[in-house]
Amino acid sequence: MLTIIRDLFKANPRRKPHKAIPVEPLTIDAITSNQQAKVIWFGHSALLLEIEGKRLLLDPTFANSPSPFPFVGGKRFSKVLPIKPELLPPIDVIILSHDHYDHMDYHSIMLLKDKTSQFCVPTGVGSRLKSWGIAQEKIREFNWWDKVDFAGLTLTCTPARHFSGRGLFDRNKTLWCSWTIVGKQTRVFFSGDGGYGPHFAEIGEKFGPFDLTLMECGQYDKRWAAIHMLPEESVQAHLDLKGKLMIPIHWAAFSLAFHDWIEPIERVTKAAIDRNVTISTPRIGEIVNFTAAEYPKTFWWK
Repeated sequence: MLTIIRDLFKANPRRKPHKAIPVEPLTIDAITSNQQAKVIWFGHSALLLEIEGKRLLLDPTFANSPSPFPFVGGKRFSKVLPIKPELLPPIDVIILSHDHYDHMDYHSIMLLKDKTSQFCVPTGVGSRLKSWGIAQEKIREFNWWDKVDFAGLTLTCTPARHFSGRGLFDRNKTLWCSWTIVGKQTRVFFSGDGGYGPHFAEIGEKFGPFDLTLMECGQYDKRWAAIHMLPEESVQAHLDLKGKLMIPIHWAAFSLAFHDWIEPIERVTKAAIDRNVTISTPRIGEIVNFTAAEYPKTFWWK
């Protein structure tokens, strides 16, 4: 803790980009017209996933700051979002991995609550949603390894090494998790947040191989590697999961660690190349048809 406090007072101008990062604008037609399996990244860990005719929204934090006090927390690296959340098409299910502010934002949920009939969340998170006015019948809570068949998809709440809490006195009062989303033809893994461990290989054995893994790769530090993977560990986790295509997430929106803002993507792409892993690096808002032959691979952050 002493070294972390010390580093809080160290200036690092490279923790944030010098100008707003590029965003691909989105329209409703662009989202709804293409029926292929696709994913759209909104920065950090917010993703819109379409698989076998169903639309899922993962950890939808669209706030300008990942903090209960926006005037204190760091600002989003992109000045704008690809599309305003209130303009998104109907969502079949909203999936949350845990209750931290950078993954579960009150104002975003309020904008989205009438667009979906279902929230799938780890145990305890449902009580937070209910306190925000979400109807109980819309909420399904899960422990690790619990699953539900949802309109042709099987959603399974899978383990993660992390923690939870939104205040001073509620640490670990709710569960945290990763998710597998399995259809008849397509399999997707969403890491949420967490440190590296043997659970990835276990998930890979039970549910892999995965067509797509959405893997945390940013906001890490060796001092808290138990709760946030280092980029090289993200690649190893993808291999443990028997993944085909990997998209790095949990970066390019907020500065929540001490590393340079582009360090996560630089390290994870190098590790992927070194280990012959297929990796896609879309811009925020860029549509990725992840069962196609080609994926976005530009080094846009340079």
